[in-house]
Amino acid sequence: MASAESLKDQGVKQFMQQEYEQAADTFRAARSAYEAAGQDDMAAEMCVNLGLALHSVGQYDAALAEMQAAREVFQARGDRSRLAQALGNMARVYARLDNTEQAITNYREASALFIEIGDEENYGQTVLAIADLQLRSGHVTQAAATYEVGLDYVKHPNARQKLMRNLLGLRKRLTGQTASAPDQDE
Repeated sequence: MASAESLKDQGVKQFMQQEYEQAADTFRAARSAYEAAGQDDMAAEMCVNLGLALHSVGQYDAALAEMQAAREVFQARGDRSRLAQALGNMARVYARLDNTEQAITNYREASALFIEIGDEENYGQTVLAIADLQLRSGHVTQAAATYEVGLDYVKHPNARQKLMRNLLGLRKRLTGQTASAPDQDE
């Protein structure tokens, strides 16, 4: 097991250093080591990591196949958190393939799971990803409404998200809508 764990760590390090092809090979080795140890959940997690590495080098179909395999394991195990993460990662690949409809479907499934398990931050980030796709598809009004929902759940927005929050607040003031009360911890 230590071998599988060290391979996983090595793969993550390679991925973070943008050494995607090496990371893919390392994640394959980690997956095999986890399978040999009978840890199907960790082997499935390596499938997701492998899928992310393959996505990064443009091998989208192979990435989806790995992530789908992981999705099936997580679904069978009832692991809603990992299932939601796998669905979200698959959505990113579908978006890259310009399959907006499937990407939004996967993001919606992921967001429903995140809210079910009480993971509000990932719920908010997933809803914002849906809004981005809606905006790119030209559905500006729908995207604005979706952004509003997502931003309500993001505790630590990045610069772009802060800008969107401010723009939506300005829109509310200009249209005479009442802005929601600011968070107590802000």
